[in-house]
Amino acid sequence: MFRGFLMLAAFFGFTGVALGAFAAHGLKNKLSAEYLAIFHTGVLYQLIHTLALLAVALIAVQIPGRLVTWAGISFAVGILLFSGSLYVLTLTGISKLGIITPFGGLAFLIGWALLGLIAWRLGGV
Repeated sequence: MFRGFLMLAAFFGFTGVALGAFAAHGLKNKLSAEYLAIFHTGVLYQLIHTLALLAVALIAVQIPGRLVTWAGISFAVGILLFSGSLYVLTLTGISKLGIITPFGGLAFLIGWALLGLIAWRLGGV
């Protein structure tokens, strides 16, 4: 799983930086201030959880297992649903897409909870 999560982290990191630059330069005059802020929130959460995904990749080398795998999957799904829905919402104006965003947030929470469980199971190490 190390390679897969590392590749996902690289992809999400690359696209997060690219989308941030796109928003700052290409969307600045095309979106309202509110929608631009929403787009930036998507970028911020994408980049933060890209780092979490990178951590999962590194943890997977030392502590392979289902919990680590599911933590990584949760972060990746969270990025797609949370950030992805914010990007599509701001670029299309389809406000009904906002219903998807909380599911991405829930996936983020699951990923962090799983990392906490992994740490708990390490015990006094």
